Amino acid sequence: MMDFPLTLTHFFDRARQFFPNGEIVSRLGDGSLHRTNYGAFAKRSLLLASALTKLGVKRGDRVATFAWNHYRHLEAYFAIPCMGATLHTLNLRLHPDEVGYIARHAEDKIVIVDESLLPLFEKFRTHITSLRHVIVMRDAPAKADAPDLDYEELLAAADPKYEFPRLDEQQEAALCYTSGTTGNPKGVLYSHRSLTLHSMSTCLVDSLGVREDDACLPVVPMFHANAWGLPYGCVATGAKLVFPGPKLDAESLLDLMSKEKVTVAGGVPTIWLGILALIDNDPKKYDLSSIRTMVIGGAAAPAMIDGFKKRHGIDITHAWGMTEMSPLGTICRIKHNLKNLDAATLLEIKASQGYAAMFVETRHTGENGEVLPWDASTMGELEVRGPWVAASYVGDEGLDRWTKDGWFKTGDVVTMD
Repeated sequence: MMDFPLTLTHFFDRARQFFPNGEIVSRLGDGSLHRTNYGAFAKRSLLLASALTKLGVKRGDRVATFAWNHYRHLEAYFAIPCMGATLHTLNLRLHPDEVGYIARHAEDKIVIVDESLLPLFEKFRTHITSLRHVIVMRDAPAKADAPDLDYEELLAAADPKYEFPRLDEQQEAALCYTSGTTGNPKGVLYSHRSLTLHSMSTCLVDSLGVREDDACLPVVPMFHANAWGLPYGCVATGAKLVFPGPKLDAESLLDLMSKEKVTVAGGVPTIWLGILALIDNDPKKYDLSSIRTMVIGGAAAPAMIDGFKKRHGIDITHAWGMTEMSPLGTICRIKHNLKNLDAATLLEIKASQGYAAMFVETRHTGENGEVLPWDASTMGELEVRGPWVAASYVGDEGLDRWTKDGWFKTGDVVTMD
């Protein structure tokens, strides 16, 4: 067989060749909608890579983004890793001191930041001792005396003939940091191979099932565990992408879902709780008939799952994962031989974490590290392994999170049956 590297460049080339008219819709800060397509996205991503090359970015350098979910962030999602550099998404929900620590620890060379987030960025800019340039994404032309580089001006001056280099599949592609609930945040490096395999898994029918005729709304931030891989999966399949920008209130999201005929959406329970309350109050205000499924991760939510299905006919897909897992670990699908069970039992199953995604292996262990039998009454710590599960943290921190036989200790307590 051919030695064909598994890199994100393949997804990029596939989108511009087969799906140049595939839609990318972004809600901007002023509430207006920006519309583009994969053809224009491909050209602009190459221009961004060319511009970064002119600024001295080399293979392995870390380029950070500090931005909401929108079309420019998607350009960075591909331009940076496909040129051989490393995309580092900074979490704007963290305290500025914590973000500053993360950017300094990662040795970010360049930060690409939304203009609306500049005041927040200024609170930790000086913490980034490795910083060379700041690139600002603006929706209006930059002022003549603006101190930082302008995103659109850089693209306008870039080489339109630039093409991505051929990369090794083990090349660093992206970097995310854990939330730091135990000690300082720790960095997780994703390779092109791991992200490619993970993205392919999101497209499987028994996974998230992302496909070309979908309109996908990643409410989960692009700075949080690669937005669950949804942007990569959508580009790979040519699916329509709908980005919410900074407007994440229930009314704005419902308006977007209704007008853009969203079929798949992904977000944490707090987002969907607000949406459920709004449509419970006025069920006929928004047309959500296009919704195929809404993916929920982060916490069990049986009442919400039941409410969406019973009162509005909307199917919820429950999933579990971690930053260390790129993040997809398990997904809850009702096996065909269980679909005739009573409603209460089915709800109990749907509210569980489901079973492991393809290529992810799971087990649970006792206090002394012994592997426990699969038994619904036996509780133990969940351990995982697979091609998109981290083998270490940046700098080999937290080595005690990995077992001697190569499993990652999640810290989550589970039963398995």
